[in-house]
Amino acid sequence: MKIRNSLKSLIKRHRGNRIVRRKGRVYIINKTNRRYKARQG
Repeated sequence: MKIRNSLKSLIKRHRGNRIVRRKGRVYIINKTNRRYKARQG
């Protein structure tokens, strides 16, 4: 999992990427290609 200050550029890398808020943190998850995961901050 990548930890980044800004997730905007990472969302565009794959069309299956979704932005999710959990417990005050922002995540990128991808159901089809699970390699793309990221957390903000």
